[in-house]
Amino acid sequence: MRTTLLLPLSFLLFAFIGKPLPVLGNASPDLYYILAAICGRGGGLTLGSRGNNKTVLLHVVQEQNILKYGSPMTFSPVNPKNGVIRESIDLNIKFEVAKTSVQSTVWKLDNLMQYWGRICAIGGVRGNPGPQTTRNWFMIEKFYGDYKLVFYPSHYKKKDLS
Repeated sequence: MRTTLLLPLSFLLFAFIGKPLPVLGNASPDLYYILAAICGRGGGLTLGSRGNNKTVLLHVVQEQNILKYGSPMTFSPVNPKNGVIRESIDLNIKFEVAKTSVQSTVWKLDNLMQYWGRICAIGGVRGNPGPQTTRNWFMIEKFYGDYKLVFYPSHYKKKDLS
């Protein structure tokens, strides 16, 4: 009797262990702000420019002022279920701001400038997983008591974005 009861309970335990945990936020359930995990290290993430052209907002940058939360964004998982954003699941990140151009505000990993190395830019495509959209997929992972963003499509080596 004990053996038969223990076996179903062990399957139930593994079912809970295998499911990624939801990402917890403080704002609206649909809008997120990404802030520095360490106080005093700048504000939130927003659209900005790098280099000499300060009028074209094509990159993801951090606010200099610690009091600024940055721009609101949404996360779109590759397979949305119940509208819950979960850890370690491929997702797109999109700034929810008035467009500054006809370009998409979906994030993508870019390698435009040799000096800066890899940077996050906008102009990505939401959804549509495949070879053409590989640079548009990110993950949120638990990092001590906070979260971190990683670029990790299934066939690439994991890369922190911090």
